[in-house]
Amino acid sequence: MNLKSALLTILSLLFIVPAYADEGLRTLFLNNNAVICGINIRNFNSKDTNGNGIIDTNEENGTFLNAIERLDEIKSSGVNVLHVLPITPTGKLKALGTAGSLYAISDFTSINPQIVDLFLDVSPVEQAKRFVYECHKRGIMVMFDLPSCGSYDLFLTKPELFLKDKKQLSIVPSDWTDVRLFNAGTNEKLNEDLLDIHKKYIDMVMDIGADGIRADVATIKPANFWKEIITYARGKNPEFLFLAEASDSWREPPSKYAEFTPYNKLLEVGFDGYYGSFFNMKDWKFSKELIDHVKFNKKLAEAYPEPKSVIMSFTTHDEVSPVILHGENYSVMISWLEATLPFNPYFIDGFSTGDDYIYPWANNKANVTETDDDYYFVHRGKLDIFNFSRKPCGNSELIKNNFKWSMNFRKEHSNLVSKGTFTPLKTDKDKIFAYSRTYENDNVLVMGNMDYSHVQKRVKVKVPGLRKTSKLNSIHGLMNYKVRKNRLLTDFAPGEIKVLRIDDFSL
Repeated sequence: MNLKSALLTILSLLFIVPAYADEGLRTLFLNNNAVICGINIRNFNSKDTNGNGIIDTNEENGTFLNAIERLDEIKSSGVNVLHVLPITPTGKLKALGTAGSLYAISDFTSINPQIVDLFLDVSPVEQAKRFVYECHKRGIMVMFDLPSCGSYDLFLTKPELFLKDKKQLSIVPSDWTDVRLFNAGTNEKLNEDLLDIHKKYIDMVMDIGADGIRADVATIKPANFWKEIITYARGKNPEFLFLAEASDSWREPPSKYAEFTPYNKLLEVGFDGYYGSFFNMKDWKFSKELIDHVKFNKKLAEAYPEPKSVIMSFTTHDEVSPVILHGENYSVMISWLEATLPFNPYFIDGFSTGDDYIYPWANNKANVTETDDDYYFVHRGKLDIFNFSRKPCGNSELIKNNFKWSMNFRKEHSNLVSKGTFTPLKTDKDKIFAYSRTYENDNVLVMGNMDYSHVQKRVKVKVPGLRKTSKLNSIHGLMNYKVRKNRLLTDFAPGEIKVLRIDDFSL
């Protein structure tokens, strides 16, 4: 029996809404135990048999059903949450790319036909349910993406959902030329039409079995809009997670016509977490910027009556591949930071193998297209969300091994990572960060070089209580250090991170 036949047989056996666990995604996230991977179903397990990077008409693009083949791989990597990029139909008019951007939503209440097997006599919703069921069976929770703007196609059919300028024309936010700005109303008077269609989206993904949503650019809707949505969803499932795409470094909306609700207001109305500005690390010059941001987010998590947390968004589908930015060592550094800092790790599909997301056909004219754009539009170095493209996968054994190693370390030291103290340590070089994590008798020292081009020699790290006889065991990094009273001396290669265990005293 082939895979499709087997799936067809079992699909009919399980189309019920799953019972929600007492401790679901929300609790997992708020305890900083969610290890999240963002995926695009359209290319997650696509079959590029001729190796040209494009899924041609005679090849198989990614679907909910063939995605199941990769779930054991995802589970074994340490990931326990999938952030599924938008599953809704994409706009075809004034579009970007040959398949249309995942974020140019054209319908809130149906599944994108591009990500289902059209040859099976099984509905798209049932195929999506099967995917979520298979995730849950492996202990993987699922968070679906809610796009922030609508396609031009949706504007033409439901103009009442959109903002218009003085000439009654739709509004393009920033340089997002393929989408139009929704009219969510104001905190005093919400747009009930848009509110209602968002509730229908919540109904759809809950029916599929979703454990939460990630709200794309949540900042451009009023706080009370989200309060209504969150209250509606929590009435159905108190464990349903709401993650806001918002950041403390975001200061203004993408359009003068848009609302702007800062991250702290979103947290006040019920969002469980937001994006820490860790994606700015690529531009940080000094270690103090990293340490200060960790301290900021730890303090923020305790500033609300209800618990809050954050994702470590070093790399997302909006970010250029770390390999392009600063080389393989930067990806390795990110993996170990995600493994040892007290927040929720977040990665995008392909990071764990070192994909550079370089597509040789990028921005060339296409022979076949499903939209009014006949070019393969892509953002250089970023996961393709515009076309039918190859499965994300790099070829770096260094990154692959360290990803598995670091996530396994995080799993084995879950109490240390989620509950342990975080103590910044002083160094004599402004590009070298150092901190300790301690929980009961588990003590770990983490140090790294944020200079990705130059060696840092004879770095002094102040470690109070350290003795010449202290027992240090290297978890990751070269064993080229010397121990002195209250300090450690070592060299760092460009972008190198070191993780040490200290067995005989608490930091």
